[in-house]
Amino acid sequence: VQLQASGGGLVQAGGSLTLSCAASGGLFRSYTVGWFRQAPGNEREFVSCFSWDGKTKYTESVKGRFTISRDAAKNTVFLQMNSLKPEDTAVYYCATTRVVWGRVTEDNQYAPWGQGTLVTVSS
Repeated sequence: VQLQASGGGLVQAGGSLTLSCAASGGLFRSYTVGWFRQAPGNEREFVSCFSWDGKTKYTESVKGRFTISRDAAKNTVFLQMNSLKPEDTAVYYCATTRVVWGRVTEDNQYAPWGQGTLVTVSS
């Protein structure tokens, strides 16, 4: 599965963006798709994921603000980000995994990684 993340940009605090993760060469319905982010100087961290059977998970800091969804017909996973904060600034990446649900927050369980998309939230 080849992945392409898009939709990043510059937004003011409190604004919204929707990221897209489009797949080619495979079907998302067979995988869990995860979003991770990496801010300058920081480790890559888990943001959210959508399992092959429709389960979702969010890191605590984005709960209530971000929503992950999947359009099976378009083979695309979306990350709707509302009420953005400067601390959400990062390069956002999507990737796939078939790891058990209890380990879906571990980035070393995901491959391949697509090119990231930069989200910048100004204060």
